Amino acid sequence: PRPTMGGDGDGERQDDERKVELDPDLKKMLEDFIGAPIDDKTHPFWNPPPLTEEQEAMFEDVKRRAKECVGLDGFTEDLLLKDMHVQYVKRSSEDKDAIEYVLTDHLRLSGMYWGLTALDLLGRLDVVDADEIVDFVQRCWVPDVGGYAPCVYHDAHVLYTLSAVQILALFDRMELIDRDAVASFLTSLQRESDGAIMGDEWGEVDTRFAYCALSISTLIDRPRCIDRGRVVEWIDKCKNFDGGYGSDPGGESHAGQVFTCVGGLALCDAVDRIDHFFLGWWLAERQVKAGGLNGRPEKLPDVCYSWWVLSSLAIMGKMHWIDHKALARFILGCQDEKKGGIADRPDDEPDVYHTFFGLAALSLMGFPGIKPIDPVFALPTHVCERIGVMRTAADGTVIGRKEENSANTGGESGGESARP
Repeated sequence: PRPTMGGDGDGERQDDERKVELDPDLKKMLEDFIGAPIDDKTHPFWNPPPLTEEQEAMFEDVKRRAKECVGLDGFTEDLLLKDMHVQYVKRSSEDKDAIEYVLTDHLRLSGMYWGLTALDLLGRLDVVDADEIVDFVQRCWVPDVGGYAPCVYHDAHVLYTLSAVQILALFDRMELIDRDAVASFLTSLQRESDGAIMGDEWGEVDTRFAYCALSISTLIDRPRCIDRGRVVEWIDKCKNFDGGYGSDPGGESHAGQVFTCVGGLALCDAVDRIDHFFLGWWLAERQVKAGGLNGRPEKLPDVCYSWWVLSSLAIMGKMHWIDHKALARFILGCQDEKKGGIADRPDDEPDVYHTFFGLAALSLMGFPGIKPIDPVFALPTHVCERIGVMRTAADGTVIGRKEENSANTGGESGGESARP
């Protein structure tokens, strides 16, 4: 039995006596592989013999070489085209006649968040007009609904509500947020049937939306506006046999969805729901020979997965399962040396999205000259500290604000939904 979200007021966990029933075909495949009934724990598959001296020596050699891959010793700040990246992001935000700008109207706030956070990580948030940006964000507010739209005259959505909150956090303008209205918006998005979070009033559910709602509610200090225990149960249903997570129950494991689920579980103090070994192995397998990471097996590497994979490993305390130097070389090789910015792969066109996630991954690995970033909130750590959210040092679990760190597990008062 695994621990589950408890219903007691003191937040203690209760034992969950459920048993996971394997799909019959999968069970037969596993039994054929190990050559014994899966419940026969006496089989050598479950109790392997002790390692020989030669195997012990090989294992120690692997551990030694693995340690050499962790950290970025020898990488210098000049390898990163910082000034060119700053100018690229700034130029992208100013050229409103560019086809890229016109075609991204439907995700404007998220694009702004990527570019602004990239600038903050590089220590150059001062190159943009903060008042103009904050004014635009507030014009995307939809008061009748309580959330933020991606752009003026669009519908409110939880994705862009998170982007709005993150942007206001970057500029230290959180007082502009109508926290109770946003909390009510989040409450309205939780499905009664299964606890899943909808993106908007039209009803689509996705693990991305669950993460967004959990992150927003923590950042605005309204952790109980959704039933976090029920969200945890729904996320748990999205877990696959390989340890990964999909967009919904039965969905294919995908590195982006893994981040939303691992981050969401961390926000609920429920990282014990993660199959750490299987998921850690699956994530480590995303690193290809070129050094980059892909999002699914047999796919090409892409800079954005540097963040989705590495942040998940960071939350799980397994960042050392990735070859940092190889990954850093891949990201740096995706820089555009003529106009700045970072592309998905070497020699492709750069964009703000991959520029941010490339810098964010380098930040997690401690690249010189880049501010540290929080792997759960995807915000610079100094912003998280200013807001007051905090994480335990032991496993990266988010436990909420310093003054209300016991209120974010949900299910208080005998398991009833906690509301604002």
